[in-house]
Amino acid sequence: MALNRLIAATVLALSPVLASGQASEWPRYVVAESGGAVDVPRDVFSDEAGKPETGSGARFLTSDRRANLTVQSVRNDASDTPSAFLAKKGPPPDIVYRRVTANFFVVSSLRNGLIWYDRCNFAGRFITCVLINYPATEKKRWDAVVTRISNSLSKN
Repeated sequence: MALNRLIAATVLALSPVLASGQASEWPRYVVAESGGAVDVPRDVFSDEAGKPETGSGARFLTSDRRANLTVQSVRNDASDTPSAFLAKKGPPPDIVYRRVTANFFVVSSLRNGLIWYDRCNFAGRFITCVLINYPATEKKRWDAVVTRISNSLSKN
């Protein structure tokens, strides 16, 4: 019961921030190894959660642990294009949104009640990505935040 109240209070507290995408703090996170950078809404992703599984960067969590953000750079030693890299990763066939250009790709879909959103920019020897997972039931509240994070991802 107390946990349900805590979750409800957290959702209510984050709702105005998520609805507007206007978190008060959006510091720039820079991956030192690649120079890739992205704006991170620290009012939303308030907790640091270590390094990504591969490459360099950082993971961030919401205080209630229901959403997460990974900022990650990996070397592109094979000089893969966005299309080739995506094909090598073998994305699931049920992708809801896919956009592939010469310099980046974005893919998004649903898994276990979460929307997953991945954007990867290709520049020089590195691929820098943002990987965001958040509750599908809160999609409208997350749209502005996800868009701003995605659009702020640098090309390295």
